[in-house]
Amino acid sequence: MQKRRYKAKIGEKNYIIVGPGSEEHMAAVTNYLNEQLAQLKRLSPGITLEEASVLLAFNAVSTFLKQDRVDSEDHAHAPKKHPVGGQA
Repeated sequence: MQKRRYKAKIGEKNYIIVGPGSEEHMAAVTNYLNEQLAQLKRLSPGITLEEASVLLAFNAVSTFLKQDRVDSEDHAHAPKKHPVGGQA
């Protein structure tokens, strides 16, 4: 898969992001991050960009792990596929 370079301004800093995502995907991620950072700043005006970034990363990983656990449980409860013509 071809990797692309994407220029993103997140918070007050400019970044070059390299990855396989489309321009639209990278823009959506950038916009979401900036919205979440702005919300954290509104809720806690004294928070630094670094502190807000750590909280945002913590929330993202927490959400990922919860979803991963749900996906694993769903997979564990899915009916087992048997090979054609036999039982597993």
